[in-house]
Amino acid sequence: HLRKLSTMSNNSVSYPQEFINFLNSCPTPYHAVHNIKKHLSAHGFEELSEREAWHGKVKKTGKYFVTRNNSSIIAFAVGGNWKPGNAIAITGAHTDSPVLKIKPVSKRTSEKYLQVGVECYGGGIWHSWFDSDLSVAGRVMVKEASSGKIVSKLVDIKKPLFKIPTLAIHLDRDVNQKFEFNKETQLLPIAGLVKEGDKKESCAGASELSGDQFLSVKSIVERHHKELLDLVAKELHLESVMQIEDFELTLYDHNPSCLGGLNEEFVFSGRLDNLTSCFTSMHGLTEAADTEITKEIGIRLMACFDHEEIGSSSAQGADSNFLPNILERLASLRADETDVSEPLNRPYLLETYAKSFFLSSDVAHGVHPNYVNKYESQHKPHLGEGPVIKINANQRYMTNSAGLVLIKQLANNAKVPLQLFVVANNSPCGSTIGPILASKTGIRTLDIGNPVLSMHSSRETGGADDLELQVRLFREFFEKYSA
Repeated sequence: HLRKLSTMSNNSVSYPQEFINFLNSCPTPYHAVHNIKKHLSAHGFEELSEREAWHGKVKKTGKYFVTRNNSSIIAFAVGGNWKPGNAIAITGAHTDSPVLKIKPVSKRTSEKYLQVGVECYGGGIWHSWFDSDLSVAGRVMVKEASSGKIVSKLVDIKKPLFKIPTLAIHLDRDVNQKFEFNKETQLLPIAGLVKEGDKKESCAGASELSGDQFLSVKSIVERHHKELLDLVAKELHLESVMQIEDFELTLYDHNPSCLGGLNEEFVFSGRLDNLTSCFTSMHGLTEAADTEITKEIGIRLMACFDHEEIGSSSAQGADSNFLPNILERLASLRADETDVSEPLNRPYLLETYAKSFFLSSDVAHGVHPNYVNKYESQHKPHLGEGPVIKINANQRYMTNSAGLVLIKQLANNAKVPLQLFVVANNSPCGSTIGPILASKTGIRTLDIGNPVLSMHSSRETGGADDLELQVRLFREFFEKYSA
């Protein structure tokens, strides 16, 4: 029924299939921001730089975005009746997920296997990575052959390259009772077999790269398997491996994201936490960016941050000055009939903080049919039945009664069903970027997210129908909050 309603409400977009395409093109936060930028640019958003003044550039009814580290992004649409000190409707999500990252010195060999050293990022369900076909993607720093400049390039090999094999049950009879492993020595992917001459070729390559030149850090060929570097160089159409200065590469499940279930009611994929909210807020903003924007008295803004899975304390995390700085720029710009051009001395930022609202959006725990006793009996969200309002008395989530009144009114208008989640008293509780930004800014905040199963696994499960519902809710929030 919900899917029929979705089709009737927006015939131009198939959100589940669009989301699958988005997931498959976003194996890392860098790729996620790149694809969000493409979507925004296609809808008339212009890029701004934090390195430049925005006076005279940011105009009424204008649409803009700014990135930091190419792994976090903020986008916004300025209302035609915007004035300094007015409200800003904000959604927040994060671009990162628990993954395995290739170490700075990754070259390993054991028993004639080529292996790759990896580092655990975030709180992943690491046993889910065993026996998966793993590929690699990320950001590569490349020296251009013509100019000698160092530039950043995205790479996605899109081939099954690595495997973390489990031990045969014949050698571990207790594996089905308890699967334990050493994350340093046994969560180590195999990448190939050592061949005769590999060691000599590697040494020769390292010698060729360094020559008599002093190197403060070992050369890239000394630190990583040349076969991996050759694949990266080929994918980036480089003339030589020597052009690779360094990289940040991440492993991911090569099995593509897809719709599943008897009626395609599920999304099977990695990185649902939290590309789900990045996708829905992106569509919510672009669909709302032109709707009665000339009459809008506020600003409609979405933010997607890196490093949530490790605490958000980084230059591009939610605990950084990224969002507060952007809000300060916007709140201190005068809006006249043509542009937002003259700086003001009055502390309009504080007024904006007090009038604004922040929807902190991260996926929620859907009820697991095989572990029902792990959930609070009256708060069991189901996949496909709408976004989940997350509530915690200890302020791990920021939802309060005032926020509930607001979100219920928006959901009533948009005809979006909502669910409530409270963690059981005898269970630990996760957290989100909501408490971080609420405490930094004082902006009223509510935590919300679509339900998923197997959160932090290499393959999670979400509800296909929930995507349309959250997009509609975010669009309603952007369009109606200031009123």
